[in-house]
Amino acid sequence: MPTLRLALCQVNPAVGDLAGNADLIRSWTRRAADAGAHLVAFPEMVLTGYPVEDLVFRRSFVAASQAALRRLATDLAADGLGEVAVVVGYLDADGPPQVSGDAEPGRGARNAAALLHGGTVATTYFKHHLPNYGVFDEDRYFVSGDTLSVARVGGVDVALTICEDLWQAGGPFAVARAAGVGLVVNINGSPYELNKDDVRLPLVRRRAAEAGATIAYVNMIGGQDELVFEGDSMIVTPDGTLLTRAPQFVEHLVVQDVELPAASGPATTDGELPDGMRVTRVTVSEELPAPTGPAARGEIIEPVADEAEVWQALVLGLRDYVDKNRFPSVVLGLSGGIDSAVVAALAVDALGPQRVVGVSMPSQHSSEHSREDAAELAKRTGLDFRVEPIQPMVDTFLANMSLSGVAVENLQARVRGVILMALSNQESPLVLTTGNKSELAVGYSTLYGDSVGGFNPIKDVWKTLVWRLAKWRNAEATRRGDTPPIPENSIGKPPSAELSPGQLDSDTLPDYDVLDPILIGYVDGDLGRDGLVESGHDPAVVDKVLRMVDTAEYKRRQSAPGTKISMKAFGRDRRLPITNRWRERG
Repeated sequence: MPTLRLALCQVNPAVGDLAGNADLIRSWTRRAADAGAHLVAFPEMVLTGYPVEDLVFRRSFVAASQAALRRLATDLAADGLGEVAVVVGYLDADGPPQVSGDAEPGRGARNAAALLHGGTVATTYFKHHLPNYGVFDEDRYFVSGDTLSVARVGGVDVALTICEDLWQAGGPFAVARAAGVGLVVNINGSPYELNKDDVRLPLVRRRAAEAGATIAYVNMIGGQDELVFEGDSMIVTPDGTLLTRAPQFVEHLVVQDVELPAASGPATTDGELPDGMRVTRVTVSEELPAPTGPAARGEIIEPVADEAEVWQALVLGLRDYVDKNRFPSVVLGLSGGIDSAVVAALAVDALGPQRVVGVSMPSQHSSEHSREDAAELAKRTGLDFRVEPIQPMVDTFLANMSLSGVAVENLQARVRGVILMALSNQESPLVLTTGNKSELAVGYSTLYGDSVGGFNPIKDVWKTLVWRLAKWRNAEATRRGDTPPIPENSIGKPPSAELSPGQLDSDTLPDYDVLDPILIGYVDGDLGRDGLVESGHDPAVVDKVLRMVDTAEYKRRQSAPGTKISMKAFGRDRRLPITNRWRERG
C-alpha cells in the first residue's frame, strides 16, 4: 500500500486579505514540504477568508479570488514547491454572482476547493451541501456543485469535499465509496460551539465508514466578527481509528504518514450515483518518493474542560477582532463586579496588560468595596487603571433637568458611556461592553449606557457561566503559580448595578440559578411556556421572564457584536421581529 505523508495546515486567514492569505499558504506549504509532505490541505475558503458574506456579490472580488488562485499556483512552483499537491479553499464562479435570482440556473458563485500542482490548477471541486441554518446563509450566496473531483496522487485516489458535505449523509461521501477512493480530504470553516468537538469525531468516523476511506479533516482557527474557529483538525481511518488530532485555538501543522489503498484499474465510474452526482478524475502522479527519515506521527490532543475551552474561544475571538480591525488597545469600565472583572481578565490574556485600559467611574452609590475590587483587579493584572468620578457630571444634568427614579439610574449609566466613548475618541481604543447573555436576554441594561461599546466578549455567556469562568481562570492561575486575576470579592458578592441605594440584581430579576435555566430553554432550546412549565419551572416566574425577553428585542438589535460560543447566539443565530405581538401565554 502506498504511504502518503499528509500535512494539515490549521491556519488563521483574514477575510478579504487575498495577498496576505496567499503568503500564509506559501509559508505553511514550505513548512509542510520541509517535513516531507506529499499532500498539503488548507481550510475552506482560506484564500479569501471565511465567511465573506455579501462580498460574494461583488464581481471584482470573485475575479480577484480566481486570479489569486492562479497566481498562487504559479508562485508555489516558483518557490520550488510545484511537486507538492496543495488543496486550497477559495471563491470561484462559473457565471455572474447570483443576486435576486438573476443568475443562469445551476451557475453562479461557488464555494470551491482547488488542488494545485506543477504550477497549475489540477482540479477544482464545488461544495455540494450548502448549509442554510444557524449562522449559515450559503443558499443565499452559492450554487451547489454536482461533481465529485477525484485526483490520483502518488497512486492513491483522493476526493475533495468541503465542510457541510461531511455533516450530511449521502452525497459526496457516498459517491466517494462508489468511486473507490482511498482518501477524502475535507476542508472546513466550522465555527466553534461549546461541546462541538464532542460531536465532530463521531461524525468524521461515520463519514469514514460511509466512504470506506480515510478522512483528512482540516479546520481553520481564528476570529471573524462574531464567529470563532477552533481548529480540531484530525485524520480518521475507515475503521474509525483516530490517527492524529490537532489542538484547539492555535495555528498548527499536522504531519502524518498514512498507508492508503492503491488505486486499482482504470479511472472510471459507471452507474447511477447518489444525489445525481458524477465523478471527474485527474492524475497528478502515479508514484511518489517514499517518505524520508523517521515516520511522521502526529499527536492526539485530547479536548480540554468546558471552561478552558470557552475561555480560549473568548480570548481568540477578542484578540482577532481587535487585531484584524487594527485597534491599538481596548478600554472598559471597571465596576468591581464579576462581569467587568471577567472581561478585563479576558482582555489582558488576549492583548497583554499594556493594551488594556480599565476605568473606574464611581458615583455616590458606588460602594467602597466595589472601588477597592476594581483597583485590586487592576493591580493583579497590571492593566492601565484610571478613576473618573461621575457624580459632578450627573449633578450638572440634574441641576438642569427634573429627573427621578429609573431616569436617574439610567443617567448615571449613560454618563459612564459618554466617558468611555470620549476616551475612545481621544486615544483610539476600542470600547468593550460587559453585559452577559442573561442580561441581554431580559433587557437588563441601559441603552447608550452600560451597553455602549464596539465589542462584547461575553455577549454569548450566561451569567452562571461567567461565574464558572472566573473561578476556573483563578484556579488555572494558581495551578501555574501565577496571581489569580479576579478578586474573590468580585466573585462572591451579590451582583448589583449600584445605580440606587442598596440595589441588587435580585430586586428585579430571579436569582440567576433560577433565571438561566429558563433562558437556556427559551432562547437556546426554543421551548415555549408550556414546555418550560412542564420542565419544572414556576409558571409565574416563567411568565415574567418570557415577557422581559420578548419586549427587549429592540435593545438586542442595537447591541455590540460578541464572540459566539453557544448553539444559538443573539444576532446571527436568533432573529426575531422587533414589532411582534405574539406572546407565550398559559
